[in-house]
Amino acid sequence: MIVCAAVVGQQNNPLFIRLFTPSDDEVKFHYMVHASLDAVEEKMLLRRNPGEVPELYLGLLYPTEEYRVYGYITNTHVKFVLVLDEVSPRDDALQKVFKLLHNLFVDVTSNPLYTHGLPITSKAFAEGVAAIVRSHAPA
Repeated sequence: MIVCAAVVGQQNNPLFIRLFTPSDDEVKFHYMVHASLDAVEEKMLLRRNPGEVPELYLGLLYPTEEYRVYGYITNTHVKFVLVLDEVSPRDDALQKVFKLLHNLFVDVTSNPLYTHGLPITSKAFAEGVAAIVRSHAPA
């Protein structure tokens, strides 16, 4: 199950972070998201081949004892990070979730009233992310 979803900007600034589990330790999830950015940068450096179209889905960034952190990066270097409490989720299901989040992000940031690089405060975006997370939850 997805316990945290985050969108991080091009300059590694948090655009959106939402928890989907009751937790008193919100700072721990913020830390996990930001710590995962090092793994994103490392994966991007390792797979740079001239002329090759990069895969947007980065896969497992790093595991902790309780959680698994997965990543996705857009062509504009906006990063999506999901923190899951599942041991081994299906990659195809996660790729679908990331693509849905990416499409939702594009819809929200295409709004002429949105200023790029600022936190996403759209209620529609928050509700859309929650709906995507609920759809991924095991039955």
